[in-house]
Amino acid sequence: MNMRVLRIVALCAALAGCAGRAPAPVAVVQPTDRYMDCTAILAEVGANNERVKQLAADKGLKTTQNVAAGVAGIFIPVLWFGMDFQGTADTEITALQSRQQYLSMLADQKRCGAEPEPPPPPRGKRPAKSTRPVAPPTADAEPQENVPAKQ
Repeated sequence: MNMRVLRIVALCAALAGCAGRAPAPVAVVQPTDRYMDCTAILAEVGANNERVKQLAADKGLKTTQNVAAGVAGIFIPVLWFGMDFQGTADTEITALQSRQQYLSMLADQKRCGAEPEPPPPPRGKRPAKSTRPVAPPTADAEPQENVPAKQ
């Protein structure tokens, strides 16, 4: 009898180890971040958004599995050891959200999405300005375009 209990405990421990995978959260700051340009930042943001969607779907599936194992565990108690209580999806989603906030700050620093500054005027030759005075137009006269005064 004692050996039988030991085998059941060992089986339960083995099943509990298979209940779910350990979380692998993404690091908020990564060594290659300083080399990222706007295109790379936007690509990673898009990939992270897809990963969050996938994790949310996995979380819903895992919740359904836990409910089923909990109900079936009433009749077969060993199934309770197969329930996943690690919260893998929640941990990874939280880490990805933190990463997204960091990438948003990085994109702001690099001015991603902002309109580019206008280029400086060309440094070529400028037309020479006339040193002759120009007569101001009178109120009753029609405006004339830069007519130099007679000397």
